[in-house]
Amino acid sequence: MTDPNQVGHGQDREGIQPSLASVSAAAIQGPHMASEEAFSSAGDWLALLKPRVMTLVVFTGWIGLVVAPGHIHPVLAFTAILCIAVAAGAAGAINMWYDRDIDAIMRRTAGRPIPAGRIGASEALGYGITLSAFAVVVMALATNAMAAAVLAFSIFFYVFIYTMWLKRRTPQNIVIGGAAGAFPPVIGWVAVTGGFDLMPVLLFTIVFFWTPPHFWSLSLFAHADYARAGVPMLPVVAGARHTRWQIMLYTVFLVPLTLVPWALHLTGMAYGISALVLGLGFIVCAIRVLRDRQDAVGISLTNDAPARSAFKYSILYLFVLFAALAVDYHVG
Repeated sequence: MTDPNQVGHGQDREGIQPSLASVSAAAIQGPHMASEEAFSSAGDWLALLKPRVMTLVVFTGWIGLVVAPGHIHPVLAFTAILCIAVAAGAAGAINMWYDRDIDAIMRRTAGRPIPAGRIGASEALGYGITLSAFAVVVMALATNAMAAAVLAFSIFFYVFIYTMWLKRRTPQNIVIGGAAGAFPPVIGWVAVTGGFDLMPVLLFTIVFFWTPPHFWSLSLFAHADYARAGVPMLPVVAGARHTRWQIMLYTVFLVPLTLVPWALHLTGMAYGISALVLGLGFIVCAIRVLRDRQDAVGISLTNDAPARSAFKYSILYLFVLFAALAVDYHVG
């Protein structure tokens, strides 16, 4: 999600290719034909965990934990965050196992450990399953059964609902599948309190509606990659122009949503001002994406420069928004 290489729109403009069969045999066989000297390293096993994605997951989970009412021992708090990180990484490893065929085709993912032949598919799957079980069991022992149950469901949702069901079947994959990345602040909250409340639900909702404009910005400049692999991302099936409008609409809806905690007096003015300023910046990014110079069919003439900027800003946006929430709780 956070390591896109430059991908142009010069090909696959008509949409999804008929099937993976349209890809050369060499592209599919490549991972299995790797040199016998392609050994895995510690870095490869770490890469299976998608550490860049994990960073944001861990941070939002930590914020959910620190703003929750009540007290948790620092060692148990660290353990809970570790479990969230391990679970997110485990789900990422299983995702890479399942998507190894399309990862071999897409330029930005072809170098991943499985398609590159440095780690076997079965080893990656066993790795992901083992880490998933470890994270859930340790979470139950360190905090409570409810936190472990939500953690387990988040893994299930990402692997089965998003990866195996939605991703290759519908352009709404990111909209519905966005729930997978919205669980960490809820898990952090429940690890402390053992139950649910309005605030973690609002945090879940904010991340849920943040995900489409974030990921669709990426999909605009990775359009050709997704088309080549047969993944029905929104720009592939509905076009770049429609995707830009969807980014705008979701962003306009997201900004007032982030102000709801302040409007309900669940946060103070520090968070409210931060949410407003950050939101206005996000809207400016979305407007620039919408007004990007395009050809007759909506393809960017600027190499999707505004979409690339919006993608980077969206990551910073969520980090700073959640950081402002923590500051507000402990200073305000």
